[in-house]
Amino acid sequence: MNPEPFLQLDRVIHEKGRLPIVSLLAANAELSFTEIRDLLQMTDGNLSVHLRTLQEAGYIAITKTYRQRRPLTTCALTPAGREAFTRYVGLLEEIVRQTRGV
Repeated sequence: MNPEPFLQLDRVIHEKGRLPIVSLLAANAELSFTEIRDLLQMTDGNLSVHLRTLQEAGYIAITKTYRQRRPLTTCALTPAGREAFTRYVGLLEEIVRQTRGV
């Protein structure tokens, strides 16, 4: 078995709290902070830390606006984030193929 795909996995995405966030954003154009929090059953603090890490890596864009005079924070994958996620999924597929001998 070739260990190279394992070594190439993006550690920013691979962390168990961030992978579901990136997966949700890959399937949706954008989601609000509260939608992500509620879907993943995360605390505000935990989600904030993961979003900050993803934003600092350039993988997500965070927009703060107001809706009906209430603050609204939305998140979306950037092109770099979408590319990183696609590459990550490709490496996982390669790992699965190797373990199945395909």
